[in-house]
Amino acid sequence: MPSIQVDLPVTADEATKQAFAERIGAVYAGIMQVHRDLLTVSIHDLGRGGVWRCHESGPPTPSALIMCDIRKGRPAEVRARLAQSLIDACVETFALDALWLKVEFTQHDGDDMYHPHLGGFNTDWTADERSTA
Repeated sequence: MPSIQVDLPVTADEATKQAFAERIGAVYAGIMQVHRDLLTVSIHDLGRGGVWRCHESGPPTPSALIMCDIRKGRPAEVRARLAQSLIDACVETFALDALWLKVEFTQHDGDDMYHPHLGGFNTDWTADERSTA
């Protein structure tokens, strides 16, 4: 962790997914001020009819969902900037309607995340991390 899961109502080839993951890694590292090697991106291209937004009246609308599992501690303004940047990346890469994309955050303590390449559990996020990223 952090991890970003993207459920898409389209299909994409491996090269497109890899380029998208690279873009998401750069966006995430820049906004959240961390090294990219902490981030895992999973892209679920579910195809037409794979993701829907429900409405009070009328039929559901094709949609997309972005789930962000992150270490807690970032201000809402930073998370909002990340959310909009992720939506922008989806719109530009997959030609989706931004109105029907949704971003959800789940915030965790650092020790909810185990990274073998870090030698074990992660640490809690602090503002001091920005200076090293």
